[in-house]
Amino acid sequence: MSGQNSLTLKWGTIKGWRLDSDEAMSLLRRHSELGASASLIAQHDTPEQQDIVCQLIDLCDTIYLDWDGKCVSREDAKKYVREYSHAD
Repeated sequence: MSGQNSLTLKWGTIKGWRLDSDEAMSLLRRHSELGASASLIAQHDTPEQQDIVCQLIDLCDTIYLDWDGKCVSREDAKKYVREYSHAD
């Protein structure tokens, strides 16, 4: 499906994606280069990575919160990313 960008978020970070733009793919690569855990639940995004996720959200047509099982607005998705807290 050309022209559609979507993100799936879980545990405060990126779980999955469908990205159809060079800008989005570049941001995703940068997010990964900053460090990624082999286990999604163990991924603790840095503030820079959170900024990148928020930039990706702005490029997406659909943002899905996997844990909640629903699509959310860009603003709600950014709030989720910024406010998510891992229980240590």
